Amino acid sequence: MSRPVRFNNKVKMVEAPASFMGDGFMATSLEKVVGLARKNSIWPLPFATSCCGIEFMATAASHYDIARFGAERMSFSPRQCDLLMVMGTISKKMGPVLKQVYLQMAEPRWVLSVGACACSGGIFDSYSVLQGIDQIIPVDVYVPGCPPRPEAILDGFMKIQELVGNESLRRRTGDKYRDMLAEYGIQ
Repeated sequence: MSRPVRFNNKVKMVEAPASFMGDGFMATSLEKVVGLARKNSIWPLPFATSCCGIEFMATAASHYDIARFGAERMSFSPRQCDLLMVMGTISKKMGPVLKQVYLQMAEPRWVLSVGACACSGGIFDSYSVLQGIDQIIPVDVYVPGCPPRPEAILDGFMKIQELVGNESLRRRTGDKYRDMLAEYGIQ
């Protein structure tokens, strides 16, 4: 049975950051320009282990096309990406591998937890399954569902874009951010 799909027929153009405009020039802050550039050029690293990965494949395929949002290039090397998309069940044995992948990513980096298993362990309330990836790495946006539909994954991605676009350039060097990473044992 095919899924009913509603397309958004209204195209939303990227808006220029708040600025002062004159004849032949535009003055704005560097922070706003960098936020706009980062927001529209996110390179995701899919870390898919189960059925949520299949839904992500549908999200990346032509029908939903995550590339429309600036995620054209899927990166399968942690050193070349800035968004870690964790999808599916993460066992406790896989936890250290996931944390190592996260640590290999360059700053700034963001994490999107997709599906009930990655968010909270899902139906697998057992000794071998991690009850949410936020036990080992910080998560920026959660996408609930078992598995979540492609529209939900796109919505989570747009929430990440909103977060990236509004983030201060100094946030990653502040004491609050360092303290948060220290809670996860990350220097």
